[in-house]
Amino acid sequence: MFILCYNFSMKRSKNLFYKEFLNRENIFLRAPFVPEFEFYSAIKSGNVRRVKKLCEEPLFKKTGLGALSKNPVRNMKYHFVITAAMVARHCIEGGMEYSQAYTISDMYISRADTISNVEGISMLHKKMCLEYAAQMKLVSKKIPCSKYVSACLNFIYENLHRKIRVTELAKISGLSTSYISRLFRKETGFKIQEYILQQKIEASKNMLSYTERPLCEIALTLGFPNQSYWTQAFRRIVGTTPSKFRATLPKFF
Repeated sequence: MFILCYNFSMKRSKNLFYKEFLNRENIFLRAPFVPEFEFYSAIKSGNVRRVKKLCEEPLFKKTGLGALSKNPVRNMKYHFVITAAMVARHCIEGGMEYSQAYTISDMYISRADTISNVEGISMLHKKMCLEYAAQMKLVSKKIPCSKYVSACLNFIYENLHRKIRVTELAKISGLSTSYISRLFRKETGFKIQEYILQQKIEASKNMLSYTERPLCEIALTLGFPNQSYWTQAFRRIVGTTPSKFRATLPKFF
């Protein structure tokens, strides 16, 4: 299960395609085509069934996208990036956490960067849109948190790469450690450290899914003391080891 969000440092692709995405504001404003209102609204509202229907036609067969590059694959990647930026923005407007929206897009764009054919990019485009729609469906059912817990959640999402202490959350929330611990559990259903571990595992699942990073590097990136500790925690929560989890993932190229 993809729980809320996660934020971890990733090495950015050095090609022009990914550098363009880093300047999200400009890409969003310079989009060369008028977005389909129904498509983005369906994602924003969490209408998974409708999004699935709208994604039946492959991205590379859609008309009116415009030519951003003479190279067909690069052209499709540019449009993929634009779609990711727009979908992320619509989901943020719909209530998704900023860091979650852009973490999802970062991971899908990183994956798209490795694909060498338009068919594979189209398949990934559909998967990304359905992922966003599914997350927005969860967002619509989520009970709003108090400003204190929201501040803690944002801090957690932005610091999954290291050990997070309850004292830090108490400080940013302006509450005592005991009070923020009780309030956090009341509003999220998790003890603070349990929740942090869940988010780290969800982040690692996506790193396993959308990057080719070595297992030891993923463990260290997410602040685990060693790969063995991460593997044990991963198996306890997911039910399998990281390597076996990665082996079951679909390939897009």
